[in-house]
Amino acid sequence: MARQARKKSTTGIYHVMLKGLDGRNIFLDDTDRSIFMEKLNKARETGGFQLYAYCLMDNHVHLLIKEGEELGTSIKRMTVGYVQLHNNKYGRTGHLFQNRFNSEAVEDDQYLMTVIRYIHRNPLKAGMVSRLKEYSWSSYQQIIQAYQGNSSIIDMGIIKDYFPTAADFIRFSEEENQDECLEINLKTRCSDEQLTVLLSKNPEYRNLGELSVDKRNQLIRQIQQETGGSIRQLSRVLGLGKMMVELALKRRA
Repeated sequence: MARQARKKSTTGIYHVMLKGLDGRNIFLDDTDRSIFMEKLNKARETGGFQLYAYCLMDNHVHLLIKEGEELGTSIKRMTVGYVQLHNNKYGRTGHLFQNRFNSEAVEDDQYLMTVIRYIHRNPLKAGMVSRLKEYSWSSYQQIIQAYQGNSSIIDMGIIKDYFPTAADFIRFSEEENQDECLEINLKTRCSDEQLTVLLSKNPEYRNLGELSVDKRNQLIRQIQQETGGSIRQLSRVLGLGKMMVELALKRRA
């Protein structure tokens, strides 16, 4: 089957997700994350793209970019060198990232702000932290510090147009919401039936409703991190209430 052409953004802005091959972790420690950030910044300087937000998770990366050079070229600049260093460090060979990165076109400023919030809330949604400011590997803190006059790799112009003060930006970022963004497009890659098959391979994931609250929440977070399933999809497949899944993902692991 022919590969579907990537939708071209009329604004040049894209929400990009880089995923580990077969769901494997891209980053195994903070040194890995620091190296990737160096590659990202170098690609930004060389390729001339503007960066509005980023978040480094264990097995995927979110980027919000206005392209300078062609988007795929910029992505290669930041990933090829990182993969070489990663493979040398861990004594492995072959691909680390999926061959084709996921992206969606961002066509207006309002949706741009929604994507920024979605990206920053990824660690919160995954239950990795209880407050946005606690996560070190997203652009959230960089943006807050940029309001205080600190230098940043984030392009702040349009963000400050929408949110004149840090307090305005924080308030928007902390609002409860149903943002899903690129996740909506990615969900079709794994149907409920496929997710059910994946979960059936692990006996721990059966009868979650009969477990203690702490154990159940821990496993829900684990499932979300392993599969990338949305709250709605996990609720359907696991046979649990949407609120139960949502609360589990908000709590610390």
